Amino acid sequence: LEVVHAVFQTNQNPPVLRIDVRNKQEDTGLDDCERMSRALEPLLDELIPDQYVLEVSSPGISKKLSSDREFISFRGFPAMVTTSEPFQGHIYWEGKLIRRDEENVYISKKGRTIAIPRSVVASVQLTESED
Repeated sequence: LEVVHAVFQTNQNPPVLRIDVRNKQEDTGLDDCERMSRALEPLLDELIPDQYVLEVSSPGISKKLSSDREFISFRGFPAMVTTSEPFQGHIYWEGKLIRRDEENVYISKKGRTIAIPRSVVASVQLTESED
C-alpha cells in the first residue's frame, strides 16, 4: 500500500487526519483501508496525544491530480485532462496518464502520445475508463 495524500484538519473538533491510500498491485478496496488504519493507529496514538479522528480511504475516481508525486503514482491510470482553452480543437482529453514535466502533460490515446501544454491545462482528473 502507498499513501498518496494526507491532510490533518486541526480546525475540526476533534481534529481529523484524512489519508488516501492506493494498492499498487490491484484495485484499492475496503480491506486495504482497514489494514492501513490498523497499522497506523498505534503509531499515531503515540504521536498525537489528544483525541483525533483517523479516516483512511482510497482516492476516488474524481480525484484531481496536482503534485508530481500524484502524477507518478497514477501513471498508466485513465485520466481526463481539461484545458482552459481549446487545444488542437478540444477542451477535454481522455487517455492513460503517462507523465508531466515542466512544459506538458502527456497522455496516451489509442497508443498515440499526446503532449498537452501545461499553460492551457486547467485540471487532470482520474476517470473510470479510457474512452
